[in-house]
Amino acid sequence: MTRAKLAKRSRRPTKARPVKAYRAFDPRRVGSLETDAWVTYYRREWLRFLRAAVGLTRHTFGLPLHETVYGAWLVLRANQLWAPFPDNDPDGARRTMERFYAMLKRRHGETFDPATAARLEVEWWRVHREHQHAEQDDGDAPLVDALAALYAYVYGAPEADVRSAAQQRALAMSYSDRWVGEGRDLASPLIDEERAALVRSYAALLAGVHRVG
Repeated sequence: MTRAKLAKRSRRPTKARPVKAYRAFDPRRVGSLETDAWVTYYRREWLRFLRAAVGLTRHTFGLPLHETVYGAWLVLRANQLWAPFPDNDPDGARRTMERFYAMLKRRHGETFDPATAARLEVEWWRVHREHQHAEQDDGDAPLVDALAALYAYVYGAPEADVRSAAQQRALAMSYSDRWVGEGRDLASPLIDEERAALVRSYAALLAGVHRVG
């Protein structure tokens, strides 16, 4: 091959690797949708929760319509099984989320174990609930650790790269917990604080995920 041909080939733009849909979400959109999901969850408005979950599942995980609806139903059912306090059904919540993660794995060709992902998902629910009902405030570190472990496992990223996302999500939960404690007022400015923290969390997650490609 001549030098001219080699030089011409070297100038050709390299083809970018396609980015999987659930690694290309819009932080503003999904942060706002998750806020709606949290608000309706704590108000036990399950139809509105399902509507928010459909949007959240669609725009976070990039699933086609039929899988989006089914995935949102699984998330709704898992949350219903988890929601009662203190007599909830964590095993049922884990089994339901395992089905969700199995669907996500099939759709995007991932290598994670759905049972492990479901266990990590429900573990941060457990840690948050303990923190929420603790008589003494032991800080957000256990919750941040649980969230970072889930993100790192599902997205295949180092925990250090997703820790900022976990911290902002924990902060959003602190606003949510205060909102719940103050009576779940829809006019409360804490909802906007929660939304802003979730948007920052998703932006940090996106940045962390793309550090590893």
